[in-house]
Amino acid sequence: MSHFAEIDENNIVIRVVVASQDVIDSGILGNPVNFIQTSYNNNIRKKFAGIGFKYDDINDIFIEPQPYKSWILNNNHEWESPVQIPTDGKNYTWSEEIQNWILMDQT
Repeated sequence: MSHFAEIDENNIVIRVVVASQDVIDSGILGNPVNFIQTSYNNNIRKKFAGIGFKYDDINDIFIEPQPYKSWILNNNHEWESPVQIPTDGKNYTWSEEIQNWILMDQT
């Protein structure tokens, strides 16, 4: 058995199923063309697909949904904030409103 991500017309994952290739090929779950194999241990297609992920058919990978409008996809196909997170070991959260990291309450 394998994991397959079903994608819509925009290459967005709408569900992930566990099935054999024969079941996918049979069309019983839907058009076989819309099912792309994914791997929970990230052996293929970079990441395990989840609902809302996008299938990049040019690079043959799944990309997580963009976490914030200001974040950009880097050369490694990972979302990156426009400001680097501080590396002082403290906990921060991103504020889209001010486009910067905010120190979380340490209590």
